[in-house]
Amino acid sequence: MRRQVGRVVAAVAVLGALVGGCGSGPSQLGSAVIVGGTSVSLDTVQEQITVALGPDKAAFVEATNQETGGAFGPPDVARRVVGDAVRHELLNRRAAEEGISVDEQLLDEAIAASSADPTQGSIYSGARLRDDLRDGVLAAALGARYVDRLGVSIDAGQFATEDEAQAAAQAAAAGGPGADAVFAGLPQGQRLTASVTAAQSPGDAAEFVFGTPQGAVVVLQPQTEGAGWQVYRIVERRDDLAPNGPSAVGQLSEDDLRAIGYRLLQQDSVDLGVRVNPRFGVWDPIRMQVVADDATLGTIVYPPSPE
Repeated sequence: MRRQVGRVVAAVAVLGALVGGCGSGPSQLGSAVIVGGTSVSLDTVQEQITVALGPDKAAFVEATNQETGGAFGPPDVARRVVGDAVRHELLNRRAAEEGISVDEQLLDEAIAASSADPTQGSIYSGARLRDDLRDGVLAAALGARYVDRLGVSIDAGQFATEDEAQAAAQAAAAGGPGADAVFAGLPQGQRLTASVTAAQSPGDAAEFVFGTPQGAVVVLQPQTEGAGWQVYRIVERRDDLAPNGPSAVGQLSEDDLRAIGYRLLQQDSVDLGVRVNPRFGVWDPIRMQVVADDATLGTIVYPPSPE
């Protein structure tokens, strides 16, 4: 279904307990999540969660749970719904800024012409399902616009302890000669310097190194016992590279373009701010998902603000 809806990309116009909020802006009370100044109501999200956990979606949820090794139970379904709400808000803001829109009639025609039932491959139904399909088209259009222009250069290193990794990240984010020394002093096999473009490696373009701003440093927690802490410095990030040969868009799948488009929203989520109701967890810009409090993938250290 997603691949068939992808035809619409060509028609893009221009390619816990609730807690009370304080201060200005919308209150967390009654909100499932607040993105910038936009609140997504708890009632709206709860309705979508109820549908997702209802009998009509039981087969899909169970199949997904098996595919993820048991990591798609009711709390994960709820976090998916809230995370999708975050991405929906971010994507619509970015699409409006970029002047990207979807031909709604072609979207309807693509859905109607599909041989697959879209409700069978989603936790959503009705209007929210259509919004989800539309979001996928917008994200793919955003990815298509930028894929030939994106490139990053990174320094990366592996450290034995969290203290060492965090100290290295702080030094690397501070810039100057000390930042280079952080990685240059590591032995071979524990450091990496690389430059890559999204067109060369679309799979990498959907990862956090392409969504993290230049000068920032990402610290990743060990994912397996005994593994080291990984530190990535974004030495350079470009989104204005000149075309080099034929566009990569035609060589990439709808899934590739959509993933790149969603990754482009990473820094938007940081700049706008994402406040998740504590009953669901927290927003992790590295994963671009809502996760349990103790399941964030790592941290991002930003350069000091100029005085």
